[in-house]
Amino acid sequence: MHRRINKSIWFLALTFGLSWGLAYSFFLIVPEPAAKKYVGVMAIGYMFAPLLATLVVQRLIFKEPLKVPLEISFKINAWFAVALLLPAVLAVAALFASGLLPDVDLSWKMEHLYERFAHQFTSAQVEAMRAQSEALPLHPFWLALIQGLIAGATINALAGFGEELGWRGLLQKELSFLGFWRSSVFIGLIWGIWHAPLIVKGHNYPQHPLQGIFYMTYFTILYAPLFAYVRTRAKSVLAAAIMHGSLNGTAGLSFMLLKGGDDLSVGILGHAGFLVLALANAVLWIYEKWFAKNPVIAGFRHFNG
Repeated sequence: MHRRINKSIWFLALTFGLSWGLAYSFFLIVPEPAAKKYVGVMAIGYMFAPLLATLVVQRLIFKEPLKVPLEISFKINAWFAVALLLPAVLAVAALFASGLLPDVDLSWKMEHLYERFAHQFTSAQVEAMRAQSEALPLHPFWLALIQGLIAGATINALAGFGEELGWRGLLQKELSFLGFWRSSVFIGLIWGIWHAPLIVKGHNYPQHPLQGIFYMTYFTILYAPLFAYVRTRAKSVLAAAIMHGSLNGTAGLSFMLLKGGDDLSVGILGHAGFLVLALANAVLWIYEKWFAKNPVIAGFRHFNG
């Protein structure tokens, strides 16, 4: 027990040190407004800090192997498909849940989406984007879905692995003694706080950067059990990386067709998304308790011990 806690502390200290150090250096060197404009680029490097911390803790400090203990397995199974598709399903569910909110409408013309780009591009550029989208053979929503899934299984999954080897690899294994729900909530809490330097600069919640820190944490707490479950059933941290890649690739679907609302209310990262994720967790709890033949949650310590 002491070794697990000590190992987790080492991992968290290195992860936050590397990530927040990178963010501080970036925002110190890059002046505004360029820093806000390119924060997404910096975020790619930010995502690999948990991986680097895991390598240092697992191999250099505790001198333990990586592949078997952290389940870096390339053995594909049906749960890899769940990992890829579930974030898209949840994003679409959040889209329709958002449409039920007061003063929020679904608009296939995507007028509100173009309005979001008004502060980043000239009116001529926005009109060019509109014309290009209207000339496409498929509606941009379906193209975005296809592209998001492809990216989720490829380049996004690579970046997702940078985080997931830490969160659902090392940390989930070392904290499995807490049980499924408690360890998931704790990892979700840490995962959300870890995003703070990005959120405060307008990433994900550009309209509410300070409140966004708390909202991002709510989001990660609600999503963490789903990640933990898929990773455990797949018996591979690579499934979690694909799920992370799909989440990043398809999250935009949850507000792409919406007119009205703001970044705290609509989409997978807002109130509507929180409701969808809470329902998904409720379904998971009911399934494991009443329908699963081999309950994973009850045997979580065994699977990750």
